[in-house]
Amino acid sequence: MIITEQKPFEKIIDSLRGNTKVFLVGCGECATTCKTGGQEALSKIQKELEVRGLSVLGTCIPNAPCVASQIKIELAKNTLTLRETGAILVFACGLGVQSVKDNDRTGVEVLPGCDTLCGAVVDGLGSFLEKCSMCGECVLDLTAGICPVTLCPKGLLNGPCGGMDKGKCEVDKERDCAWVLIYNALDKKKKTAQLKNIQPPRDYKKAQKPRRILAVNNPAHSSG
Repeated sequence: MIITEQKPFEKIIDSLRGNTKVFLVGCGECATTCKTGGQEALSKIQKELEVRGLSVLGTCIPNAPCVASQIKIELAKNTLTLRETGAILVFACGLGVQSVKDNDRTGVEVLPGCDTLCGAVVDGLGSFLEKCSMCGECVLDLTAGICPVTLCPKGLLNGPCGGMDKGKCEVDKERDCAWVLIYNALDKKKKTAQLKNIQPPRDYKKAQKPRRILAVNNPAHSSG
């Protein structure tokens, strides 16, 4: 899940400077779960914008605005309204914002209403826990399903470092050392011997930005 938080209202107002007519786009998945881009969040921001003298001409909440087919349908439904709009304010992650921009055919200014924080899992209490850095070179099979790239502040592949103290991280004394957690998990499975295998440095080319994963039927795959 992509975790977002709504931008401070005054920053939103500042970004809308010169635009008095606004269209709001939300997100039915991640941002709704984060309470930053669902129906409740959009209704609240609409009232706040209208109090400041702006007109909200319309809203839409595609299930996943980062999916081109979904946002295209929603934008097409609102073409006439969008032509009267000064700006589209998107309450989704940065992927959603850029997807709206890429698929809008009216040329309206597209602005973010949220800051994108990280990818995370949601625990049973509804807390967001960052556990994956999407690095392109997963080592979870070697580390008992615990990611050292993300959970170790230093991203060590052959930890722990010399700063570990009583199972805690030197960067944050309240945080468990990721490599102690890995060792304990492997010890329960009687697999600590695999820690003797030194892992080579990460291939950072696999994390090179921006990535492109082309569809199988994409013309770019054609050899002719």
